Amino acid sequence: MARVDLQSTSLNAVTYRDQSAVLELEFGSGAIYRYACVPEQVYRELLKAESKGRHFNQHIRNRFTYTKVDPTRHGPTRHTALHQDTA
Repeated sequence: MARVDLQSTSLNAVTYRDQSAVLELEFGSGAIYRYACVPEQVYRELLKAESKGRHFNQHIRNRFTYTKVDPTRHGPTRHTALHQDTA
């Protein structure tokens, strides 16, 4: 899928690759992160969310393995999400 620009103070754009279930987010700071194994429904809900930043914090952050895309390095840095109980 193509890049979708977002009207958000915290997120500039999102790209979702349905064949590989990869969600790529560009933040307001310009940092880009790729999240692995993200269901398409999570992507669609992000697009519909009134607050993109709140939706990210509640449904994506710390839930999926991610890599930070760093153009100054030769490869991305991988991070594993911290699964936390919200109850």
